[in-house]
Amino acid sequence: MIITKVVEYEAIAKEKLPKMIYDHYASGAEDEWTLKENRNAFSRILFRPRILVDVSKIDLTTTVLGFKISMPIMIAPTSVQKMAHPEGECATARAASAAGTIMTLATEASSSVEDVASTGPGIRFLQLYVFKDRNLVTQLVRRAENAGFKAIVLTADTPVCGHREANIKNRFTFPSYVKFKNHQDMDLEKTKDSNPVSIVSDLYDQSLSWKDVKWLQTITSLPIIIKGVLTAQDTRLAIQAGASGIVVSNHGARQLDYVPATIMALEEVVKAAEERVPVFMDGGIRRGTDVFKALALGATGVFIGRPVVFSLVADGEAGVRKVLEMLHDELEITMALCGCPSLKDITRDHVVMEFDRPRIAPRL
Repeated sequence: MIITKVVEYEAIAKEKLPKMIYDHYASGAEDEWTLKENRNAFSRILFRPRILVDVSKIDLTTTVLGFKISMPIMIAPTSVQKMAHPEGECATARAASAAGTIMTLATEASSSVEDVASTGPGIRFLQLYVFKDRNLVTQLVRRAENAGFKAIVLTADTPVCGHREANIKNRFTFPSYVKFKNHQDMDLEKTKDSNPVSIVSDLYDQSLSWKDVKWLQTITSLPIIIKGVLTAQDTRLAIQAGASGIVVSNHGARQLDYVPATIMALEEVVKAAEERVPVFMDGGIRRGTDVFKALALGATGVFIGRPVVFSLVADGEAGVRKVLEMLHDELEITMALCGCPSLKDITRDHVVMEFDRPRIAPRL
C-alpha cells in the first residue's frame, strides 16, 4: 500500500491494534467535541497566496531555544509507545534524529531517558509531570540532564485526569508488558490500578501552581516550556514565572472538552506573548498546510502526537520517518505556492479566518 497522507496511518493502526489500545490513543474527553474541533478548525482557515515570487529555493530550517532544526515540526510527548511498537520511544527518537528535529519524551514513557539517549545523538526534551514526591521529580530531571536532554516541558493542564469515556467503557489499563521506565525509582504499588485515572490521582501533585515553576528553576538550569496554555492571562503568568517557551495545547482534547481548538486559541496567546518567548502549538496537525496556518498565526513551530503513534504502529521507525517526511514536503510545497521562500516570509496576511471574511448581505 502506498501511503500518500498522514491520516492513512490511523486506519492501519486501528486495524492492527487491540480495540482497547487504539481507543486509548485515538479518543478524547466526554463528547469529543474538542477532539473533532482540533481538526475541523483548520478547514475554516483559507490561504491568501502571493504570486510571482522567486521560490526556486525553499528554506524550512529554524531555531528552537538556540538549537537549529530542519523544519518547524517536532514530536510531542505521547506515553507508553511500546503499546504501539516493541521499540517504542527509541524508534521514535531515531526517526526524529534522522529527520533533524526535536523529540519530546513523556514522563510516562515505556523507554527511559537513558534508553532514548543510547539511540545516538539528537535534540530531546523531557515532558514533565510533577509528582507528589518532589524528590522523584528532582531525580528524573537530573537523569534527563545527565542523558543530554535540552529542555523541560512542564505539562500544566492535568491536575486530574480528563473524563475519557472510551477508556471507561473498555476498562482500560496499561498492559503488563509495558513499564513506565522513567519511574524506575518509584514504587508503583502505591497506585490503586494501572489505569490513567489512578496514576494521575495517586502520583501527580494536584496542588501544582505557578510558584512551582519557580521551584523547578531551582533544581535545573534547563529551559522550561509550559505546555497547556490556552489564554492570554496564563500566557502572561507563564512569562512572569520565567518560562522559556509556551505550548498552546488542550492535551489532544483528552482533558477538558469544549475548550477551543488549539489553532483557534493560538493567536490570542501569540499576541499576549509579545515575542518575549516562542509560542508553539500541538493538536490536530495532519497536513503541511496545517503547519503553514499555525506559522502564519504566529507559532514558532508545531508538535505532532497521534500521527507519530499511528505510524509507529504501522511501520515502526520507518513509519515515523515517513510522517515527518510527508509533513516536511507538504509544508515546502505550501510555502512555494504561497510565495514564501523561507519561514520568516510567512505572515498573517497569508491566511484569512472564517470570521475575517466580509459577509455579503443577500439581495432582497
